[in-house]
Amino acid sequence: MARQNDPELSRTIRWPLALTHAGLVAERVVRAWWPLWSVVFVALAILMLGLQDLVAVEWVWAVGAGLTALFIWALWRGMRVFQWPSRDEALLRLDGSLKGNPIQAALDSPAIGTGDAASMAVWNAHQARMRARLKEAKPVEPDLRVSNADPYALRFVALLALSVAFLFGSFVRVQSVTNMGVGGPELAQGPSWEGWMSPPGYTRLPTVYLNDITAENLDVPEGALITLRMYGEVGALSLDESVSGLSRTPEQAQDTAQDFEVAQAGRLAIDGPNGRAWQIAMIPDAAPRIERDGEIEIAYDGAAQIPFKAQDDFGIEAGQARLVLALGEVDRRYGRALEPEFQEVINVPLPMPLAGSRADFKEALGGNFSLHPWANLPVRLEMSVTDGRGQTARTEPELITLPGRRFFDPMAKAVIEQRQALLWNRDNVDTISQLLRAMSNRPDEIFRKPEPRKTLSEILAKLEALDGISDEQQGELAQALWDLAVELEEGDLQDALERLQRAQERLEEAMKNGASDQEIAELMQELREATQDYMRELARQNRQNEEPGEPADPENTIEMSQDDLQRMMDRIQELMEQGRMAEAMEALQQLQEMMDNMQVTQGEGGQSPGEQAMDQLSDTLREQQELSDEAFRDLQEQFNPSQRQDGQQPSQQEGDPGGEPGDQQPGQGEARERGDGQGQGEQGLEQSLADRQQALRDELNRQRRNLPGQGTEAGERSAQSLEDADNAMDGAEEALRDGDLAEAIDQQSEAMEALRDGMRALGEAMAQQRAQQQGQQGFAEGGEPGEQRDPLGRSQGNSGRSDTDEGLLQGEDVYRRAEELLDEIRRRSSEADRPEIEKNYLDRLLERF
Repeated sequence: MARQNDPELSRTIRWPLALTHAGLVAERVVRAWWPLWSVVFVALAILMLGLQDLVAVEWVWAVGAGLTALFIWALWRGMRVFQWPSRDEALLRLDGSLKGNPIQAALDSPAIGTGDAASMAVWNAHQARMRARLKEAKPVEPDLRVSNADPYALRFVALLALSVAFLFGSFVRVQSVTNMGVGGPELAQGPSWEGWMSPPGYTRLPTVYLNDITAENLDVPEGALITLRMYGEVGALSLDESVSGLSRTPEQAQDTAQDFEVAQAGRLAIDGPNGRAWQIAMIPDAAPRIERDGEIEIAYDGAAQIPFKAQDDFGIEAGQARLVLALGEVDRRYGRALEPEFQEVINVPLPMPLAGSRADFKEALGGNFSLHPWANLPVRLEMSVTDGRGQTARTEPELITLPGRRFFDPMAKAVIEQRQALLWNRDNVDTISQLLRAMSNRPDEIFRKPEPRKTLSEILAKLEALDGISDEQQGELAQALWDLAVELEEGDLQDALERLQRAQERLEEAMKNGASDQEIAELMQELREATQDYMRELARQNRQNEEPGEPADPENTIEMSQDDLQRMMDRIQELMEQGRMAEAMEALQQLQEMMDNMQVTQGEGGQSPGEQAMDQLSDTLREQQELSDEAFRDLQEQFNPSQRQDGQQPSQQEGDPGGEPGDQQPGQGEARERGDGQGQGEQGLEQSLADRQQALRDELNRQRRNLPGQGTEAGERSAQSLEDADNAMDGAEEALRDGDLAEAIDQQSEAMEALRDGMRALGEAMAQQRAQQQGQQGFAEGGEPGEQRDPLGRSQGNSGRSDTDEGLLQGEDVYRRAEELLDEIRRRSSEADRPEIEKNYLDRLLERF
């Protein structure tokens, strides 16, 4: 370049040029020397973390030699690659960052036209414009990226290692490498030592570097491991401690490696040059505690929940429940007069919290023991838990009745008694045969259906043909008797009327036998479902067989809605829970008479198309919720496979009591045979869930075709929400087929939310239509629009249904009472220990009101 020593130019770009030149230097330093400081960082991290103290000295020398070789290579490479940048390179870098290269222009001179005044005027103007642009010059940032030379980002690995060493290491540990080998500097500088206190892993407390502890007192958890390493001349340092409870000879106290656990409070000292002493206060590890907590809840099908609570200072590791037959408390008459056959003690792992602390928690041991030979017999329950240190706590043996399914049908109850007699002792076979034949003496008066009668005949034939009975035959006969009892108890559920009658009979039997509140609640739920099925079937038959005829006499008829029936059954359940069995029995008989004389009609007393659509959508929502719950349980089992341990089978569901008697290990999950009945591993189950999801989606598409409220704004919102639910179900089905349970659960949640939105919008559309119809009818009759009365004189409101309790509070403050009920619903819905089905019901109440 000509005229490079232009003083004016140098003054203008002095600082931008200097900083640009410095950036070039930084670039070349980084690119030339990054391997060198990476090696230094790794070596320093190793020394600060004290890794040299954890391996043999030969490894230290080998790694040191390797790092030294890398250091020399990195130094040689840097010297070969590095070149000091010149001023011209900095000028070119700075000029390239400016528009029009003004530095080059300012240094140029005209090649021609120097004698032409006009040409020189143009040149001078160009020069002035370029020099003015130089005032905008700014330093060029250096490019410090070396990713092309370091594609594996080894420099960042070295930096991360050094950062970890700064956080968890110490510069004090670096000097320990000088003690390696004979004749090291420690012989001249004096002996040294290092020590660590490592608490037990279950405490989750950090390790303490004793060299950094200068206080005289030190709190140490029980069982902590003390590790000491003494360097220098052997015998210069010695250990004096009373915390381990061990006795040492003077020679053992001078060992250079000392490892022991803290078993008691005492003194820990390192005697000698640079020694130190601490007074150790041991933090004892308290023993765990466990106790039974609350009443045992038994469902109608025999599924039990046995609550307990456990505590420990650092957390419970595991627990177990042990159930042993209380032979002295058993009624030894009839089939139990003989000595019982040997049965294994029932050992069931206690459930532990899947998340959160195990230091203080409440759980419930769940399971169904109905198939066990000891079902409904007195047993002694003992629960035990173990903490991380191996300490065990047990509850006092508690005498309870082993929960199991109770049968209320007399014939089913008699069959179950014979099954228990068979499992008690196989020598009861002859007596069992005689009793079963006596019970079936007049089969036409006992059996409702021919199938149970045929099954009993087959069982009798097998029993009477036996000459000695093996374990396998005993198990098969016990299973056959169980299936027969369940069939007699449940019957053929295809006939709605028979199911309703059986539900009423079983409820009466339960009331007579003093059943528990839980069993009564289960039977009341069965009665509600049977009543709904019966009314739907009766309505369908009335529609099929509808014939014109004279209308019924209004004075001799009473119209009742579904809500009225539900209130009546709620009253029956309330009376039973209060112990007023006589009144409850009378109310149940009145309900039976009403159901026997019931006729279902369309219109005000029956279900409109809108109500039928709402019922169908409610069933779809419930089935979607059940499907989502099953997918969630399967996802939990993937992350907690310990629930299925060696030899433990899933608990049997009602109606699927497969397996040998005594094989039950309650609390280990549910039966895997769902949907298509194939339990062939996770993939088969997910495929089954996907098929069920597809069937549910098809059912929703069928329901969407004839929805009421079309053409209204609420009806359009309902149709859009149900379309969103259909899309979400499609996504859930695809995720289930791909085995992605987490995504399937998310899609199912969206489908349920869309279904709820659709049902709310559909309800608004139906309410609008009813209000219009009733308004027109009211004006036509000369009354107020929307004001109607049911046959009992109650106001039906604008919805056309008797869902008000007008006059029932007899002058009380209805608003205060409503607020109290709402607060109570909120309180119950916030309690985490309530059953999921109850919480869902309370949430629906809060959404509605």
